[in-house]
Amino acid sequence: MTHQSQQLRMTVYVSLFAALIAAGSYLAIPVGPVPIVLQNFFVMLAGLILGRRWGLVCVGIYLFAGLIGLPVFAGGTGGIGRIAGPTGGYLLSYLPAVWIIGLISETGRKRLVFDLAALIFGTVLVYAIGASWLKLITGMDWVKAGSVGVLPFLIGDALKVAAALPVAKTLRPVVSGALSSSGEQVE
Repeated sequence: MTHQSQQLRMTVYVSLFAALIAAGSYLAIPVGPVPIVLQNFFVMLAGLILGRRWGLVCVGIYLFAGLIGLPVFAGGTGGIGRIAGPTGGYLLSYLPAVWIIGLISETGRKRLVFDLAALIFGTVLVYAIGASWLKLITGMDWVKAGSVGVLPFLIGDALKVAAALPVAKTLRPVVSGALSSSGEQVE
């Protein structure tokens, strides 16, 4: 496979994952200022499957699409106002989260224990940045920000982590040829 065809293949995967993240935003369950969505599930998968570099590109494209007004954020919304609002920290946290998930997974040579650690660390990073932003924007105290910006999501995110592990294991062989040829580590 030539370098150009490998790049094209990865561009298709990046685009697919960006679209999946956007699709995950349409399944929004409002539970307060921060809705329950599937976006972070696809961010997790992007980190595990695409790796830190391509995962970062994927999430960057998704966020850029939302920033310019495409309806890719929770509930089919878009625009810079979503970043400036209570959910902006969660959206922005996807960038460092996908990078750290990819980094830990790659460093651990995509072994289950490292993938699990990557997902847990990435999820904690999303909570830390998202709840901090929520506190800053709304003026809530830390307890309130944690109770509305973290607690309602713990069980669902644990289920997303549990689901992401076997999905990543299944999909990695499909993507691994393009990744190994483009300089990413694969097993």
